[in-house]
Amino acid sequence: MNKDAFSFVVYMIHACAGKWDMLPSEVYRKLQSAGCIEHYLVPHYDILHTQGTGYVISDIEEYLGLCGVAV
Repeated sequence: MNKDAFSFVVYMIHACAGKWDMLPSEVYRKLQSAGCIEHYLVPHYDILHTQGTGYVISDIEEYLGLCGVAV
């Protein structure tokens, strides 16, 4: 993972934490358990980082739902 993708992942973890009223560490564990970071956020960084934060959070919520991870 390059520096830009890493920064994006950290930003999205904090954005989700704010929206879901969770600690960033809790969000990280959820994303990690579902494979969201390595199978969705990092591989699709080039497209996702051009989208609005709310849009990406919604996509993450959908991804987690499909993986059976509750938010």
